[in-house]
Amino acid sequence: MNGKVVGTSVPRKDGIDKVTGRAPFVADIPVPGCWEGAVVGSPVPHGILKGFERDPAFDWSRVVFLTARDLRGKNFVHLVRDDLPILAEERVAYATQGIALLAAPDEALLRGALKALRPVLEPLPAVLSLEDSLGRKGIVWGEDNILDEYRIQRGDLKKGFAEADRIVEGIYRTGLHEQLYLETQGMLALPQDDGTLEVVGSMQCPYYVHGALVQSLGWDPERIRVRQAVTGGGFGGKEDFPSLLALWVANLALAAGRPVRLVYDRSDDLLGTPKRHPSRTRIVAGVKEDGTLTALEVELVLDGGAFTTLSRVVQQRATLHAQGCYRVPNVSIHSLSVATHMVPCGAYRGFGAPQALFAMERHMDKIALVLNLDPLDVRLRNVLEEGDVLPCGQVLRDAVHPKEVLLRAAELGDYRNKRVAHAAQTGRVRRGVGISLALHGGGFTGDGEANMGTTVRVEYASGVFTVHASSADMGQGIGTVHPMIAAQALGVPYDQVACPRPDTAVTPNSGPTVASRSTMYVGRVVQEACGALIRDLAAFLGDREGTGPARFEEGRFFLKDRSWTTREAADLAREARGSLEACGTLPPGCTGRWDQDAFRGEAYKAYSWIAQTVEVEADLDTYEVTPLEVAVAAEIGKAIHPILVEGQILGGFLQSLGWSHIEDLTLTGEGKLSAEHLNAYLIPTTLDTPRWKVEVLEPGTCPVGPCGAKGLGELPLNGGAPAFVSALQDATGVFGTEVPLTGEKLFRLLEERDGASAPDRQ
Repeated sequence: MNGKVVGTSVPRKDGIDKVTGRAPFVADIPVPGCWEGAVVGSPVPHGILKGFERDPAFDWSRVVFLTARDLRGKNFVHLVRDDLPILAEERVAYATQGIALLAAPDEALLRGALKALRPVLEPLPAVLSLEDSLGRKGIVWGEDNILDEYRIQRGDLKKGFAEADRIVEGIYRTGLHEQLYLETQGMLALPQDDGTLEVVGSMQCPYYVHGALVQSLGWDPERIRVRQAVTGGGFGGKEDFPSLLALWVANLALAAGRPVRLVYDRSDDLLGTPKRHPSRTRIVAGVKEDGTLTALEVELVLDGGAFTTLSRVVQQRATLHAQGCYRVPNVSIHSLSVATHMVPCGAYRGFGAPQALFAMERHMDKIALVLNLDPLDVRLRNVLEEGDVLPCGQVLRDAVHPKEVLLRAAELGDYRNKRVAHAAQTGRVRRGVGISLALHGGGFTGDGEANMGTTVRVEYASGVFTVHASSADMGQGIGTVHPMIAAQALGVPYDQVACPRPDTAVTPNSGPTVASRSTMYVGRVVQEACGALIRDLAAFLGDREGTGPARFEEGRFFLKDRSWTTREAADLAREARGSLEACGTLPPGCTGRWDQDAFRGEAYKAYSWIAQTVEVEADLDTYEVTPLEVAVAAEIGKAIHPILVEGQILGGFLQSLGWSHIEDLTLTGEGKLSAEHLNAYLIPTTLDTPRWKVEVLEPGTCPVGPCGAKGLGELPLNGGAPAFVSALQDATGVFGTEVPLTGEKLFRLLEERDGASAPDRQ
């Protein structure tokens, strides 16, 4: 396949292996003599670890048993802040926190050891809510439970409120959210005879895992090799947790002197891995009677759980997306992450933006309600345009298209006509339609991309151009997209490009697979590496022919009266040199200026935009709500692979619908998560899937991304929840302020609206 590759829907590189079941997850990898590992978790959310009682009838010489004092190296997991211990030493801070490790030659013996072991703990009072943490009813972390705090401000808030005709206030909440990837967490450690260690696992960020092992064990980086196995989904949930899991299996394998594998079952995964941060957001807005915003004050609080892990980056993203897609001349945003005795929260698709945007979008609906205006008109009155300034001081200059996607989503979803039709309904079953608008900044916040040192290597051998990048394919298709970008840049057929899974022994550090950066930023570096290879080949041909560099055009090199394909030129160069490769890094101009101390500047080089209408049907007797139709318009620059783009939009949006009303996960009074199996945690199925209308707009391209592409992965989850709750408001007349808005919560809202108190539920 020659010619243009980008913009076509070529077959996935991993498609056949996955549909035939040949793709091996970490649990499927055959390893002779491999032992099984397990972590012993704390049964209480807060307490003093006194020790362990071991049944003397069990033969403990047949297993490996480790506590914190038996760990190799330092007892911490290196990430944003090194505060999470590999194993608790004296005090436990959340239920399921690791307090000991076990490994045995087989699963039956491992289960026997787990039954023969009893941790001895002295329970202590636990802090289990945002309010208790803020009120310092107990200290979980530091001196005041505040993990991080940010403030950004623009204009004069007092002046803005004085200019307003109305002051509209609201408080909004979002709940926990489980990533529920297809494959549970799993990791395998293999000690080598030469004193090195190989770790293979299900992960998003191989160099995060590598760094955690190096920092804790204190080894030279060359002694540790990390390989990504086939990864069955991540959504952010396999960003930080695999580092902890890798340290567990590494310590067990080093103690046992043999390979050890630890794979979570679904119950372990539900109870003990990071979730989306719960949030509480208070918004006060000043508005004119026509809906124009004059002032905005936002206070956003995230529940980070017991340790920092990724709360800082989630909070930064939430803070910078809290104003939504709207022009506000006077604004103040204050955010906090606080600690509780809960499983540390982590990244989940959108990571902070869905929480912040839910609050802002619902507040736009509240403004419309107070002013008796249509929610669409209030949004159109305030929507951002090129040249507008964000609260962090960033001036929007390129590819600013929120108005276009908003109008197109309203048209696709027949929003105006449905609003009129629904106003006249009566009866038990009611329909409603809602609309929302969202954005997402591509890549790391601020100067993160500039400091990352993203590197990609392209090499040629035996007719194949291989792209080495540490971006992990976890189902989203980056293992297809990077070869597409490379094929187009090199002018070769798509089937002549390979992209193996990351392996730190051969793959340069391209950064983690997070923040919608793998296409926009790493893809750009793939393009740069291919460009370097083309320039090298052009110079080689010139030297060979005794002239200046050859001219490269449409996949061929031209020199005098001769021409060569890229592959022909590469064969000649490799034969002459013995090897052929080139590296690429991010060129100047792809990141903006950013002051991290002031938290001001160009937060993201490019934003992607999405708008959606959701139509629902609500049964006022059973309180069941069914999404009927979703219309989505998105602007992401150039769509590299249209079918993968549509799949990302549908999958992310379906996750947002689950979070909206059925994926109900809470913290019990005992400090444990409420669901330990899938009967207790409902997710959308094919029966819950609405009809779809999806349109990807390409009004312009992004100067940073490859072929003009921007980030996509996070975007589809950012706006679904407020659109769903808005539709429910249109159907039932009640104003929801939280997600998930379950049937029970809807019942209570309707009872409150009708002036009756809801009966107590057991």
